[in-house]
Amino acid sequence: MQLGMIGLGRMGGNMAERCMKAGHSLVVTDINPGVVQKYGEKGATGAASVEDLVSKLSKPRAAWVMLPAGEITENCVTKLGNLMERGDTIIDGGNTYFKDDVRRAKSLESKGIHYVDVGTSGGVWGLERGYCMMIGGPNEAVERLDPIFKTLAPGQGSTPPTKVGDKMAGGTAVEGYLHCGPVGAGHYVKMVHNGIEYGIMQAYGEGFDIFKRAKKTDPKDTREYDYSLDLASIAELWRRGSVVGSWLLDLTAMALLEHGNDLAKYSGFVQDSGEGRWTVMAAVEQAVPADVLTASLYTRFRSRQDHTYAEKVLSAMREKFGGHVEQPPIK
Repeated sequence: MQLGMIGLGRMGGNMAERCMKAGHSLVVTDINPGVVQKYGEKGATGAASVEDLVSKLSKPRAAWVMLPAGEITENCVTKLGNLMERGDTIIDGGNTYFKDDVRRAKSLESKGIHYVDVGTSGGVWGLERGYCMMIGGPNEAVERLDPIFKTLAPGQGSTPPTKVGDKMAGGTAVEGYLHCGPVGAGHYVKMVHNGIEYGIMQAYGEGFDIFKRAKKTDPKDTREYDYSLDLASIAELWRRGSVVGSWLLDLTAMALLEHGNDLAKYSGFVQDSGEGRWTVMAAVEQAVPADVLTASLYTRFRSRQDHTYAEKVLSAMREKFGGHVEQPPIK
């Protein structure tokens, strides 16, 4: 099918390319004309602006916004709402706050324009691995977009569906995408997904920090043990048969092998993209104790003032899965 892609950054560009490789027709635009030309050479139809993109789409139109959350995405959705018509669909695949989705959908409803929110996980590896997608929106629009979701998703691959006795998981979830519910549900699920991600990353970071400090560096240290551990090898070991194995551990092993035990490339300044904060806010609204997720968020705040080795591990993971480059320290 035909799809418009607005934003050709680390994820948007790869998503457009993955769709094109599967035979979909892409109309693309970006603030950088050179990037638009690059994807035009790969087979997409380039557009000089959002207005141009909408004019090149066939009705019913579908435009996927893959821009930074906040004002940039808000302005783009507003512009699309003024350009598109009844039966068209606006898709927000960024990291938008789910309550903003609900508000936007209500404003578009009177025009008959569908709004679909897609929480997207996969980072810079999605072109090859595919994207896990958590989708919210009206049934009609989500069903029409199914060919796109199926293409972007990783599929079952080598991960068999969960099976317990004669019960087996099914539906699109086993392919790597799921219509979670009405507008906002997709970004709500992605929000909690990222909150959990913070906690898992923090646990790995603290564990490897303990390993790093097992080696005595102070002559006055009276501990009865002194271990100089190969952290890259430990990470590699845990990737095989361990209950703590995960893709985040795979990326940690990669960073340690590439940069050594000291992870000298990283200062340990760790940003947060918003979902962790929103997860904690949702936990407060629902009176759900979320000790680990809250603590992991606060640790990221503290990392911008005083860095530990654990934060270096977090920073390394963020670069590896999402291409996130450390920001300069706050003065």
